[in-house]
Amino acid sequence: VSCAEMQRNPVSYWCWKSLKLPFFICVRDVTGIEIRTEKEMEAVNGTDVKLSCTFSSTHPVTPHSVTVSWNFQPLNSKPGESLFYYQDETPHPPTSPQFKGHVLWSGDIMRKDASITLKNVNPTFNGTYSCHVRNLPDVLGNIGEINLRVVNKVSLSEISFLAIVVGGACGVILLILTIFVAVKFYKKRRRENDIELHEHDFKDSTVW
Repeated sequence: VSCAEMQRNPVSYWCWKSLKLPFFICVRDVTGIEIRTEKEMEAVNGTDVKLSCTFSSTHPVTPHSVTVSWNFQPLNSKPGESLFYYQDETPHPPTSPQFKGHVLWSGDIMRKDASITLKNVNPTFNGTYSCHVRNLPDVLGNIGEINLRVVNKVSLSEISFLAIVVGGACGVILLILTIFVAVKFYKKRRRENDIELHEHDFKDSTVW
């Protein structure tokens, strides 16, 4: 990239001429968008799911400076498609038969939220959803990708399984302790009764 080309693109580069050198020195102007999404999500068939996408920018955010676009890539070899677009406080929902009426804007630009909600999901919604955010002059940055899996019922996560195992183990231990304490109390009570009965018999024998 020549300095002339850099100078024609002030968003990405800035240049100055050194007093000691006969040419321009150009440095890339580092700006960018940082996008945060969940990597994987799971939704039950027929329910609604919010695809959360938040962002940060090195430049001030205004309702008219930010554009948001969502793309969808199915699991099969079919080409991806543009899913949703938001600009100038106006959402542009999809028109494709697969997603028409199924996508709602759930974000808030001033809160740096670019989320959408999928309504009444079905197995054809399985795939990767990518969130793109631009806030001029911030046009560079990462892309948020969410791998969505639609299932017939909620699967048991590893954390839930571990919680059940630990809870069950604690319950068994508590039951054993309860039985142990009850047995000790019963034995102690029985010994006390035997002592009282023995003392009573001894007193009765001394009377004679």
